[in-house]
Amino acid sequence: MIFGDFARAFRQLGDRKFLLVLAMSVGLSLALLAGFCALVIWGLSGIIPDQFTLPGGLVITWVGTALTGTSLVALLFLSSLLMVPVATAFTGLFLDSIVDAVEARHYSHIPSTLPLGIATTMIDSINFLGLVLLLNTLALVVYFLSGPFAPVVFILLNGYLLGREYFQLVAARRMSRDGAKSSRRKNRYEVWFAGILMVIPLSIPIINLFVPLLAVATFTHLFHRVQNQDRSA
Repeated sequence: MIFGDFARAFRQLGDRKFLLVLAMSVGLSLALLAGFCALVIWGLSGIIPDQFTLPGGLVITWVGTALTGTSLVALLFLSSLLMVPVATAFTGLFLDSIVDAVEARHYSHIPSTLPLGIATTMIDSINFLGLVLLLNTLALVVYFLSGPFAPVVFILLNGYLLGREYFQLVAARRMSRDGAKSSRRKNRYEVWFAGILMVIPLSIPIINLFVPLLAVATFTHLFHRVQNQDRSA
């Protein structure tokens, strides 16, 4: 059934609302990362001297440029790693637009609900981004010790995090936070597996930018399906 949720979400990626959210989240992410890189380079340029004078009077003028250039390359590499989690956080700000588009197409018989609000979604998105970065930083030792199994550990950890976050964000629109947590725990294995499906495409450039949209849509279908199952039980 999870693959059905995933397939239905995938077929809606061409929706205009989806593409608008993608453009905004990626644009904001690029602007943030570019601003961060510019700030760091500006700071380094003020710290690193333009030239060094060695004993004997030899003047070296390329050290500052080399160090700044190396820092820029390192920052660009780091930015590429951070692009997806940052884009994910921004996508959370537009959660309501994506869920509304999915529900309008597939669940139009269900009464509409009030949006979570920009403040709530912003706090949740920032908390999620911080949690992902913190746990993955702490897990670096585990990744190192896991050897060839490091990708498996990465997928399991981030699959859990993505599943936990997106299911609760979607569920919180139609029930209390405690109710959302209870529903997630009751369906923990389906939620975790759906999160794993989201993590796997993260390693594919360009495609990984669509993952946050796909995740919100997939978990919207998953939420409504498990709710129907609970009511039928």
